[in-house]
Amino acid sequence: MVRQIAFAILGISVSGMLAQTVAPRPKFDAFEVATIKPVDPDAKAGRYIVMQGNNRFVEKAYTLKLLIAAAYDLNPRTISGGPGWIESDHYDIVAVTPGEVRPTHDEQMSMLRNLLTDRFKLTFHREQKVFSIYELEIAKNGPKLKESGSPADEPPQLISTVYPQRIVMPARNATMSDLARLMQRAILDRPVVDKTGLTGRYDFDLEWAPDETQFGGEVPVASADAPSLPLFSTIQQQLGLRLEATKGPIAALVVDKAERPSAN
Repeated sequence: MVRQIAFAILGISVSGMLAQTVAPRPKFDAFEVATIKPVDPDAKAGRYIVMQGNNRFVEKAYTLKLLIAAAYDLNPRTISGGPGWIESDHYDIVAVTPGEVRPTHDEQMSMLRNLLTDRFKLTFHREQKVFSIYELEIAKNGPKLKESGSPADEPPQLISTVYPQRIVMPARNATMSDLARLMQRAILDRPVVDKTGLTGRYDFDLEWAPDETQFGGEVPVASADAPSLPLFSTIQQQLGLRLEATKGPIAALVVDKAERPSAN
């Protein structure tokens, strides 16, 4: 009663405050506005996709093929077809997302898929093909993973930072599926399939020395005396998992049509 009187004095109703705090989450079907600009490839500048604040989606120096890989959680090797420029032309994208809530990674990729269809006129079909793959499995002595204390609906965070001679990747509230998806679309040179059977969400930190099989060759290979272990050794030592090289069927994506986007 005292709290209600205090709110009344301030001219604020309790019901009004509750209505403001539970505003509906927007549908992240499409960006409100997006600018696409062709750019010259510059290996020194790097490439990335990042959210700046709650509403600014920024992509730097991706080809259309790499945009498709990001949007559909694919390894680039599983994408074929389309005109040759989808692997050579590079683009910067700056877009505004709807509402005042920061979209999750999956929501960002949903809007990116819409943009690829609308602006690049992308059409494709799927074909089952056999590829060289990695299977993410539990190592002999079992997993070394810490259950996350974050709420289950909190978006996972997996961010790779490149330093001289090492890569550092803190992960928070991440599933093994999240890890496999990141490994295949952005780090390793072949698809990654989660075979761990683990369904929990975990907090962990990975640090490893990069080699020529990672990041499409865009990250310098660590020297033989680098202080960090190679990725395959690190995953086993730090997480109690392993990456097993094998072959397996993957739902590959075949581009039927793509057009260069019109000038903004």
